Amino acid sequence: MIASIRTTGIRARRIALAALLLPTAAAWGQASATPTPLDTGDTAWVLTASALVLMMTLPGLALFYGGLVRAKNVLNVLMQCVLSAGIVGVLWILVGYSFAFGTGNAVIGDLSKVGMAGVTLESVTANLAAPPRYIPEYAFVMFQAMFAIITPALIPGAIAERMRFGAWCAFITIWLLAVYCPLAHMVWSSEGWIFKAGAIDFAGGLVVHMSSGFSAIVAALFLGKRRGLGKEPMPPHSLPLCLVGAGLLWTGWFGFNAGSALSASPLATLAFLNTGTAASTAVVTWALIEWLHRGKPTALGGATAAVAGLVAITPACGNVGPMGAIWTGVGVSVISYAACTFLKPALGYDDSLDVFGVHALGGAWGALASGLFAVTLGSGIETNFQQVMVQLRGIAFVIGFAPVATVGILVVLQLVLGRLRVPDEAELEGLDLSEHSESAYGFAGGGVVVPELSAQAGHPLAMSVVAQQERSV
Repeated sequence: MIASIRTTGIRARRIALAALLLPTAAAWGQASATPTPLDTGDTAWVLTASALVLMMTLPGLALFYGGLVRAKNVLNVLMQCVLSAGIVGVLWILVGYSFAFGTGNAVIGDLSKVGMAGVTLESVTANLAAPPRYIPEYAFVMFQAMFAIITPALIPGAIAERMRFGAWCAFITIWLLAVYCPLAHMVWSSEGWIFKAGAIDFAGGLVVHMSSGFSAIVAALFLGKRRGLGKEPMPPHSLPLCLVGAGLLWTGWFGFNAGSALSASPLATLAFLNTGTAASTAVVTWALIEWLHRGKPTALGGATAAVAGLVAITPACGNVGPMGAIWTGVGVSVISYAACTFLKPALGYDDSLDVFGVHALGGAWGALASGLFAVTLGSGIETNFQQVMVQLRGIAFVIGFAPVATVGILVVLQLVLGRLRVPDEAELEGLDLSEHSESAYGFAGGGVVVPELSAQAGHPLAMSVVAQQERSV
């Protein structure tokens, strides 16, 4: 393990992080004789990073997942990502931000920021530069909103091709408030108990990847396997789409990780460098493993490896050096490859797109690697061994909390909504038709809407197509 480095700059960054959302002279809309100066360069970078993180979901994750499912389900996966952006985007402004970053207690924020109450053009947030500088709180709100949007959007990868769309929308609404927001508060808010313990989670290994990954696997077990799994082939319908999505994810991840410094600073450049290094290492390592195990590397393996490397470096990117990023990339390739290739068949669970193997286990490895290879330790932590122990506490808590909460949500939804899974005939037909009355690849004479199904439901475009067909007869 790399010995810890003690410098004034490191201590300053920890002080800045502790002050992240504490009131300042002009923060939270309070009057001030001398307004707090904003750093325009930092503000511009955070706004840009926010857009990059949204690009990770739309279209990055949507295309990545869409290419991996069968052609009859691709629109359903894309719509899950679109509605995640819609539902979470609204909920975050109404109550999510307050639950995550309101003052509150050690577990969850209070209602002080509901509906952006008290947040004005004068409200500011301290960033992680050394010494701290300030950005508008509105910029911080939107940057964090992009994290909240992509996190539940990761879950459909495990339950793809079998969950009712309405049930999915209800699920992410509750999951965001009951799982994501408390974890974000515990890990990233200065009042959170995991934050106070000195845990490292620079950009979301615990909050984003482990929470979604472990929630996804219990959701997959709860819903059961896809019909015909193991009896009929279910290959990805478009690996080019998958690779395009992976490339967009890789690009956007620079905003995800480097943007978490909330500043255009040396810390952001370290996170940026580590992000690319870990992803590149994971791709090379995974290809070598496939060469040895299968005889040739695959495009699917390359796309999966890139995402796994990005997942693993997420919690560690601001606290490890470049060599730590390389070892993180090597480790996650071994772990995620073993999970996807050996563990899943051995245990027989249907994690459709390997969310558990990549995000849950990859995120857990990244959180552990944050302690093993850290050159900047958490507040009050003196050795890498102590940091590892703190990281393990955070990992264990997420492994327990997220699945239990998710099962509780699913049980309640099943009691209220009834069946959460589509009927067998709808699953056979495909969720594009059964849930959206549309087709991705041009049924009905080149159109994307299926007239016979959609006209019955009053879809205006479908009714127009049917009318034209009747006139032509």
